[in-house]
Amino acid sequence: MKFRTITLATSIALGLMAPTVAANSLSQQQANELLERLKKLEQEVTTLRGQLAEAEESDTTKVEKANNAPDFNWKGAPEIKGDGWSVKARGRALYDVAHLSSVPENLNVPGEGFSSEARRIRLGIQGSMPGGFGYKVEADMAGGIELTDAILTYKTGDWKFAFGQHNNFQSLEELTSSNDSSFIERAAFTDAFGFERKVGMSAETKLGAATVQAGLFTDNIDDLDDGNNALNTDIRAFISPKIDGMQMHFGGSLHVRDLKDSTDNVRYRARPFVHSIDTRFINTGRIQGAEKETSYGLEAAVIAGRFHAQAEIHTMNVDRTALDDPSFFGGAIEAGYFLTNDTRQYKGGVFKGVKVSNPVGAGGKGAWQINVRYDTLDLEDAGINGGVQDAFHASLIWTPINNVRFLLNYGHLLYSNAFDIVEGAPNDYSVNVWGARAQVGF
Repeated sequence: MKFRTITLATSIALGLMAPTVAANSLSQQQANELLERLKKLEQEVTTLRGQLAEAEESDTTKVEKANNAPDFNWKGAPEIKGDGWSVKARGRALYDVAHLSSVPENLNVPGEGFSSEARRIRLGIQGSMPGGFGYKVEADMAGGIELTDAILTYKTGDWKFAFGQHNNFQSLEELTSSNDSSFIERAAFTDAFGFERKVGMSAETKLGAATVQAGLFTDNIDDLDDGNNALNTDIRAFISPKIDGMQMHFGGSLHVRDLKDSTDNVRYRARPFVHSIDTRFINTGRIQGAEKETSYGLEAAVIAGRFHAQAEIHTMNVDRTALDDPSFFGGAIEAGYFLTNDTRQYKGGVFKGVKVSNPVGAGGKGAWQINVRYDTLDLEDAGINGGVQDAFHASLIWTPINNVRFLLNYGHLLYSNAFDIVEGAPNDYSVNVWGARAQVGF
């Protein structure tokens, strides 16, 4: 375009000089030729102006498109943001191996010895929408396709609302993701008392220093049908102050489940610390005449640098028709310490995964953590003989990078008042169990 502009200027200069040099001798023919040349120059100027305007418009359009282009990020998985929308892939893969030993010789336990499984294989998406809305959908494909989370959320000010299948605020231990837990399996009471995601609606807000979560729920989406009209009311509250640099957590929860016409019996039982073993050495069997379950729990935790500790108790009461109402108890206390310069993370009333300070990919050795836990579960009351389990656990966790973990667990489990819960079982005995896990989550 610069060359054409110079040519045009030269032409104009020559055209203007011609009349000056030969003004006195300009003929009609020359005058006509000069006018023709001026018309052509005018056309060229008009054309150049049009091209310049098009170029400016094109540049403006490019800038606008660049400003409106989606933003691509990477947070363990691709995340795309644009025009108030966002979408991010999420998932996890957890592979376990286990070994159960020291089982009394007269017991026939199919899971004794070596076992393995794909504990969780989950894929999903989550993101945000304009106006404060958000969503999360995730399915587990470890044993077929099972919908885990399917949630529509809405945030406004200090309030957050959720609709769909999600956790109903059971406890700190249950709400902490399996990606971030201290052991391969959670405390026994979470398994025994049937904590699981359910379909419902909930709200969460701040009341002073406390966070309060409450909701109404029906049942797990796989258990819903026209005969299941059970209704759950759940509430959890916690405070999370920081004292002298230590992250504290204190909370409690209350859960009421009206069984209505969905069932007239309940059952409480637990696996021996690893999921690939299907035998339950502690088991109430079917408790008939059940009308309502009421449970409540207390929880506390602290993070102080490399050290963390956590304690929880939970009680389950069963209201029965014309029968004594049993009450069962479970609890656990644990402590952990990082051998490396790392710390456990905490946010929103749950533990989060460690942010590795010296990852393997950067020439480091990753994060190394040791944990110990005492776990108890008492399923005996009101004539129900489900046994008592006391367990002592230890774990070693290596997190080479933020999204990958390897866990090694040991458990020594003591059983009492367990006569014939598993056919042929003595009243008191113990078993040992080892477990290992390789996992990736994003």
